[in-house]
Amino acid sequence: MGVNKYVSQVKEINHNQQVVFNYLANFENLSTYLNSGLIEKITEKVPQIKITDFESDQDSCKFNITGLGVAEIKIVNREPFKTIKVESSGGLPLSFTFWIQLMPIDQYNTKMRLTLHAEMSMMIKMMAGSKLEEGIDQLADTLSKLPYQ
Repeated sequence: MGVNKYVSQVKEINHNQQVVFNYLANFENLSTYLNSGLIEKITEKVPQIKITDFESDQDSCKFNITGLGVAEIKIVNREPFKTIKVESSGGLPLSFTFWIQLMPIDQYNTKMRLTLHAEMSMMIKMMAGSKLEEGIDQLADTLSKLPYQ
């Protein structure tokens, strides 16, 4: 098993850094958004992956990926207004650590970059490696467009 690093493009969010951090640092906010149709969109784009039974609280979320098992991700560190660190657990054939990094542009705008360290077998890397490169940018794009409040 090797560790692979994937880094998103830097995205600009038209909201204050503190507002963005507070929203992303609470998985309950993402639950509302995911359950409102995003999960179906993911399934449409990647039909071999079906996500069901999504549950979350402030610090973690859990969901089932058909054919792979139950995945759980937890926020393990919050550096106020700058970084959110997330780690995986559960029964998936890969483990990962994920960072959301935020930097202020000005009082009303924030830059965001995602970094993913995924530990996976060579077989999983051959099957999913290019999808992870693409997916990290798509996730960054999606997070940049959330309804921050």
